[in-house]
Amino acid sequence: MVKAIRIHELGGPEVMKWEDVEIGEPKDGEIKVKNKAIGLNFVDIYFRKGVYKNPTIPYTPGVEAVGVVTAVGPGLTGIKVGDLVAHAGTPTGAYAEEQIVPAEKLVPVPSSIDPVIAACVMVKGRTAQYLVRKCFKVEQGHTVLIHAAAGGVGSLLCQWANFLGATVIGTVSTKDKAAQAKADGCHHVILYKEEDFIARVDEITSGKGVEVVYDSVGKDTFEGSLACLKVRGCMVTFGESSGAPDPVPLSALAAKSLFLTRPSLRGYTCTRDELLQTASEVFDNVVSGVIRFRVNRTYPLSQAAQAHADLENRRTVGSVVLVPDSC
Repeated sequence: MVKAIRIHELGGPEVMKWEDVEIGEPKDGEIKVKNKAIGLNFVDIYFRKGVYKNPTIPYTPGVEAVGVVTAVGPGLTGIKVGDLVAHAGTPTGAYAEEQIVPAEKLVPVPSSIDPVIAACVMVKGRTAQYLVRKCFKVEQGHTVLIHAAAGGVGSLLCQWANFLGATVIGTVSTKDKAAQAKADGCHHVILYKEEDFIARVDEITSGKGVEVVYDSVGKDTFEGSLACLKVRGCMVTFGESSGAPDPVPLSALAAKSLFLTRPSLRGYTCTRDELLQTASEVFDNVVSGVIRFRVNRTYPLSQAAQAHADLENRRTVGSVVLVPDSC
């Protein structure tokens, strides 16, 4: 038996229970991993609340972790007990001391990267990678708008877009978060509670607008984000922390011939080769210092409910990591 967070009904953080679970041994194509660090992502909240289609209840949440291989299923080669690996995606189950993971979901972790940092790479890091390198390819001279610029993904987007030569505009809620966004490469930071971000973007760009908006907020920012785009600009909506945006008629895109996309990590890592390539690029950029993962807080795994409450209420900055109590 191992300890894990279990959810028996949809709802707030209080539905998360610390329980004993039986995980068994790996079967064909599976690996058993003893988790050392577990990434906390907004998708975990979306599943818990039922915003996204939920796994069969009861279930163990969590889609991202780093751990040590403790057992290998029959017939698998290329991986051995003791290897440090990262994994992410379906099925859920990362909020546990140990778990069984499909071998195809695993990637090796460079020994030079701390497991707490590596626990953020597979979701947040690969999300940032496909957003700036594939979904919309940020280039020298572009101007980009990034909402929630001090968040886990937002922080990485600021750093990566700056490195690629873009002028970076970020929105944040507090002065402390503004300071972090500046440190992460934002050339212009907008305190959206004090300023009209649409008017500020118009001022910063001299009325030209931005090439791309990266919007993980959703309902509260969607229409304003469209207004900030230049002709043939691209609206990338990849989250909805404030709720789902209201329906938008296609005619709303016509005046400036805008592009609108709602991408997902799964859609940009459909194959094993894509998974390995994206993870490798992120790890390489961590090692070289192009991007820094800001893990400003860790929580014991048993306190995952508190971590969820803090993330949901914007009391965190950067990435948040859960550490098994036994570590």
